[in-house]
Amino acid sequence: MRTIAEINEKISNQTVVVWTGEELKARVAEVGVIQAAKEVDVITTGTFEPMESSGAIINLGHTDPPIKIRSCWLDGVLAYSGFGAVDLYLGATQSVDYDRGDGLEEESKERGGGHVIEDLIAGKAVHLRAIGQVTDCYPRASFETTITRDTINQFYLYNPRNLYQNFLVGVNGGDRPLYTYLGLLQPRLSNAVYSNPGAISPLFNDPNLEIIGIGTRIFLGGGIGYIAWEGTQNFTLQKRLPNQTPIGPAATLALIGDAKQMERRWVRGCYFKHYGPSLMLGVGVPIPVLHEEVVKKCTIQDKELVAPVVDFSIPRRVRPTFGLVTYAQLKSGRITIEGKQVRTAPLASIYLSRQVAIELKQWISSGKFTLTERVAAIPSDRAFLPQDRWGGTIALE
Repeated sequence: MRTIAEINEKISNQTVVVWTGEELKARVAEVGVIQAAKEVDVITTGTFEPMESSGAIINLGHTDPPIKIRSCWLDGVLAYSGFGAVDLYLGATQSVDYDRGDGLEEESKERGGGHVIEDLIAGKAVHLRAIGQVTDCYPRASFETTITRDTINQFYLYNPRNLYQNFLVGVNGGDRPLYTYLGLLQPRLSNAVYSNPGAISPLFNDPNLEIIGIGTRIFLGGGIGYIAWEGTQNFTLQKRLPNQTPIGPAATLALIGDAKQMERRWVRGCYFKHYGPSLMLGVGVPIPVLHEEVVKKCTIQDKELVAPVVDFSIPRRVRPTFGLVTYAQLKSGRITIEGKQVRTAPLASIYLSRQVAIELKQWISSGKFTLTERVAAIPSDRAFLPQDRWGGTIALE
């Protein structure tokens, strides 16, 4: 029906028709897939959720005399310096170094790499302390200063694993509270926490990654980014429902984007009590309507998507599940586990996930954002995880 080039011409002319995923689903309910596909050019999807496998590449620029950094702290958070002389990688989940975080207030020790990334994006000054390896060409032994987004050369996010296509629901069948990457899980099945925002999430709307791929331009943290590669733990062979959506953790993507363009609203450091720091990140993915099948896939509803309920009280790699629940059930506020009503809550912000899709729609409609052809498909034969693991196939019951 359409090509990327034809859609981009409409974007340039500001005649393009863009709907959010929710608008598309509502329109299809009124007029059907065939008519909706004739009307819309691009569908926007979004999410705002913790994405802890994220981090920033930073090039500081050379000092005078120059230094070859071998240990470095940004606001007390250790950055990896095993690159060139002044290249760093700051991981979102790296905690304040208690041995090197001299003079930090006690509350600062709940900060981490995600908070430092947020502060740099916000234009705040960040304290830097570096120790160098003295060589003939890099004679400086140490360096201390403050840096900002504007005083460093490069500052971009490179995130090895973002946009989980699906995830699990965490519960705690034990007798004590558990502090996890899903937050606090209360004992005796007193709450359930899920991560993915469901039918508005990007990869549920292209379940076999037939449109999205390496080179796809995306909304990343309020700036323009790209899909750079498959994500770590990409598991496309996860068991799927007849609608092709996975029943547990499946595809993931590696993302890249210029952090100097990003906005603090969409990149927020966070902290999980007794677990550690992380990063809340807004990601939006446009789905070009190249043919009717694209629209058909994007009609997916929360009642047609499922996730496994996993008991975190079992301290093993292989944990038992309480079966599958739909995202409609999760979003209702309660699910039933072994006859017990259990309260549910999302880690993702459903409201901000919607706002990501809306902002991306506005970018495209105004001509600010054009689409790209993918240069390669995401590998579809990945089965890195053992089949008996929680991330492997889960039997439908």
